Amino acid sequence: MPEQQPLTDREAAALDAQWRALNYLSACQLYLRDNPLLREPLRPEHIKHRLLGHWGTCPGLTLVYAHLNRIVRTRGQRTMAVWGPGHGAAAVLAGAWLEGSYPELRPDVPRDEEGLRRLCAEFSQPGGVPSHTAPSVPGSIQEGGELGYALSHAYGAAFDKPDLLVCAVVGDGEAETGPLAASWHANKFLDPVHDGAVLPVLHLNGYKIANPTVLARLPEDELASLLRGYGHEPLFVTAHEDTPPQEAHRALAAAFDTALDRIAKIQHAARADGGPQQDRPRWPMLVLRTPKGWSGPRELDGEPVEGTWRAHQVPLPGVRDHPERLRELERWLRSYRPEELFDEGGVPRSEVLAWMPEGDLRLGAVPEANGGRLLRRLPLPRLETYAVPVERPGADAHEPTRVLGGFLEGLMAATAERRDFRLFGPDETDSNHLSAVWGATDRGWQAGLLPTDEHLGRHGRVLEVLSEHLCQGWLEGYVLTGRSGMFASYEAFTNLVASMASQYVKWVHSAREVSWRRPVASLNYLLTSHAWRQDHNGFSHQDPGFIDHILNKSPEVVRVYLPPDTNTLLCVADHALRTRDTVNVVVAGKHACFDWLGLDEARAHCARGLGVWEWAGTESGGEEPDVVLACAGDVPTHETLAAAALLRDWLPELSVRVVNVVDVARLMRRRDHPHGLSDAEFDTVCTRDRPVIFAYHGYPWLVHRLTYGRTVHPKLTVRGYRESGSTTTPFDMVVRNGMDRYHLVMDVIDRTEGLGSRAAGVRQAAADMRHRHHRYVAEHGTDMPEVTDWRWPGR
Repeated sequence: MPEQQPLTDREAAALDAQWRALNYLSACQLYLRDNPLLREPLRPEHIKHRLLGHWGTCPGLTLVYAHLNRIVRTRGQRTMAVWGPGHGAAAVLAGAWLEGSYPELRPDVPRDEEGLRRLCAEFSQPGGVPSHTAPSVPGSIQEGGELGYALSHAYGAAFDKPDLLVCAVVGDGEAETGPLAASWHANKFLDPVHDGAVLPVLHLNGYKIANPTVLARLPEDELASLLRGYGHEPLFVTAHEDTPPQEAHRALAAAFDTALDRIAKIQHAARADGGPQQDRPRWPMLVLRTPKGWSGPRELDGEPVEGTWRAHQVPLPGVRDHPERLRELERWLRSYRPEELFDEGGVPRSEVLAWMPEGDLRLGAVPEANGGRLLRRLPLPRLETYAVPVERPGADAHEPTRVLGGFLEGLMAATAERRDFRLFGPDETDSNHLSAVWGATDRGWQAGLLPTDEHLGRHGRVLEVLSEHLCQGWLEGYVLTGRSGMFASYEAFTNLVASMASQYVKWVHSAREVSWRRPVASLNYLLTSHAWRQDHNGFSHQDPGFIDHILNKSPEVVRVYLPPDTNTLLCVADHALRTRDTVNVVVAGKHACFDWLGLDEARAHCARGLGVWEWAGTESGGEEPDVVLACAGDVPTHETLAAAALLRDWLPELSVRVVNVVDVARLMRRRDHPHGLSDAEFDTVCTRDRPVIFAYHGYPWLVHRLTYGRTVHPKLTVRGYRESGSTTTPFDMVVRNGMDRYHLVMDVIDRTEGLGSRAAGVRQAAADMRHRHHRYVAEHGTDMPEVTDWRWPGR
């Protein structure tokens, strides 16, 4: 590796010219709606009516942007950046406009004076572009409000991209968050052979909105010890308000060169043919300390601004109404000497563009930041290979996720060479009965190995870490850069990433409205070890609320599936892995459950989303039933069919229809969700006026909300999880929550007109069975034989 030479005066001047241009463009976006080149003195009408944006982080981001351009230009290194301080969208937009990637995507914002005027006028204005990094910002893969996720996104982007450098700029405010703190451990999972490199840049500008930041106030030796403890080798670069810019550029360029040389050395050693198995490398990182709002106004009304929290948002407020502040804004903007940066037509001068990369090497044009450009269709295995045979409904039982594990093993094997599918989860692949995947890959792991370890290897494509935030961030970064994956977790603990899921849904929703964003693979959740089968772990593990959270989000993006058995789970998984630009939540059990549908029937049922199971009901003659038993989820389906069997024996004259729901959004109206049913379609299945007793996997009030306005809604009774749990037996869980077969029978009798008086004895028998259950469980500690030995009787 040749020794890096310090920057010449000319090279440093060119870097400084680019940095000044980026800072000028950033500041102009915050304030100006006209006169972007200051061809005349600023007047109030040149200023936006509402000043929205964040200046404080911009100078640090523009500094990194300029130096990454130099790295790419000199080394030809394919590089993408993850901008953690996403409040600084003005800085990232400035870079994309200056390098030309934004004008290529937005021809109406050309790289000249008119384009500059429009760039400024649109920023953070109604109908324009947001003040955060959003899908409309080239080169970005995360929304600016997602504080704490920069590192996890960066590692997700680097997995299986051996030639990619991902620079993750971590703001010192977001460095205080829990997800970011866990993300420092991601370097223990980065394979230097098959993965790219992540270069964290911890940007310390000292303040959040109003308070100092923790890491910025640590002594340098303490901070260095902390970062070394995380497994990094930090390189420190510090600039003060009075540091000459060329001195700062030389120091930062040297740090970047040192870091890139070390990365190259690590990767070369790991990838050398016949080389020994490498120990976990100590990857470099940069700690960049600059004043908040550097190069901006020093003070306002006698109070310091630069280097303080006052620089966080708009450092000079009220410039339209205060002439002296307007003059101060003009002095600030002219301090960047825009006449040296842009020619008479507003085109950037050659000195400003001297370090700019070209083509797809530009930070705003790198294909990974628009991952749909790179996405390939997955070679999904044939379902026939894994489907379980079903001679008749309920004759046999299988563990759905164990069978799905075989399907995922086949997919892992099919993508072994191309390496574009991964499974992520918090230490639960075995627990969730997906262990068949070990036939095709290991868990990825770069830390120490012991003889007692199983399925742990340097190059594995299943990543497990006991941080749901880290798993979520990895998968988001992986998907947004053109690959596919799945996040498998215990159902209750997916709520830990509810905020991350919300932000991701917002990203996908917004990205769909950006014409140049290509569709990416859907983000897929497999939620298992679910509420109804966490009787052994207890109340803390019983929470189906993630479904409610997701279905509150953008209907164009979110999907929830509740497959009732093994073959429907296979069909749902196959479908989810084929979709684009959605968030799919699949909830399925890992314990043995009855096989209700053969593969062809399961395919048809999943295509419908919900449907009548004629073999389970007692309808005849084409007349409407007396009552509808509906269900969604594996345990609710089990209890519903058990109730249907009891009604067949106890009330044979009763006409019962059984409806099963796989796609929960089918309950909604078509105008409210793309998968929703029209009222006529819904009424055909659920009737207009017959009582509907609905056994549902999650919180029952969600079904009431989704079906509100349906004609049959006043006749709807929903049984589901009512926040009643404990360490108990499986059947006691459904009894505690009122979703057991006996309670469903009682609901049918209570809500079917004219049935109550003539079925009083049946109702009493059902109530007696519930009482017997309580006594039996208390005495024996297990469920009654009538429950454990129950089988679907057929006809």
